[in-house]
Amino acid sequence: MSTPAIKLDGLTKDYAVGFWRPRPYRALDQVSLEVASGEVLGYLGPNGAGKTTTLKLLMQLIYPTAGTAEILGRPAGDVGARRRLGYLPELPYFYDNLSAEELLVYFGGLFSLSAADARRRAATLLDRVGLGAARHQRLRRYSKGMLQRVGIAQALVNDPEVVFLDEPMSGLDPVGRRDTRELIRQLGAEGRTVFFSSHILSDAEALCDRVAIMAQGKLIATGRIADLAFEVLGWEVVVSGGSLDGMRALGFDEAAREVDGRLVIELTIDQPPERVLPELARQGAQVVALTPRHESLEDYFMRMVSQPGDAD
Repeated sequence: MSTPAIKLDGLTKDYAVGFWRPRPYRALDQVSLEVASGEVLGYLGPNGAGKTTTLKLLMQLIYPTAGTAEILGRPAGDVGARRRLGYLPELPYFYDNLSAEELLVYFGGLFSLSAADARRRAATLLDRVGLGAARHQRLRRYSKGMLQRVGIAQALVNDPEVVFLDEPMSGLDPVGRRDTRELIRQLGAEGRTVFFSSHILSDAEALCDRVAIMAQGKLIATGRIADLAFEVLGWEVVVSGGSLDGMRALGFDEAAREVDGRLVIELTIDQPPERVLPELARQGAQVVALTPRHESLEDYFMRMVSQPGDAD
């Protein structure tokens, strides 16, 4: 069995809140999770769910109250592992008197790249994130979206095997979001492991091999989107040989429509197919397809985060 790229085992973080009488606040509660090498994982949850706390623990910017974290088979914080990862924090802050190129050359030097190699790497990455034409501008003149792109570039300066991105779409306009999505796809296609946190569910649907859903510091669901336990909201029935008038006679006034010469009927959860299909047959309709209609990822997400206690 191959070693996971990322492994969390009972990871827990408590903070002391309050001044005169501090009391513990559990920001992360016994989170266990494995991410395979080359996998793109979306770490989803509302604000305050524990996503950024998890990433800070993985980066060893803070330390756990209990539990362990490993990256590439080594303890989080191991120098050998850190050289092989990249990190974009939620709110990146850079030296704004530097240009984007100077900043990336500086970070390249921290990873022991020669000056020439660091400049070449900076040029490649800035082109890749769409900032090649602005590489010599001071960062103080950059918009929030441009700074976010610089942050993504610096997370890749050491050609990492594992990339951690905390809300990478934050502050990006639609074009920037599209480009960043494509970049994450490319990273996954290159065999890199990508762990990105987000509350934008459409990004997760478009990009992720798997998702992990957090609420109130707990991991409440994980899996491939196609394998999550979406509720069935109803069924879509496609029939041939029937008529709209016949469907209306059965009470499908608004639920039936004609598409390409066939009738499509939307059944609710209170209209089970085994009760409706015989009625359709008596109308002379032949069933061509019967497909369940599931809730969307957004609906599933909202249902799960509204009942975190059920995950215990």
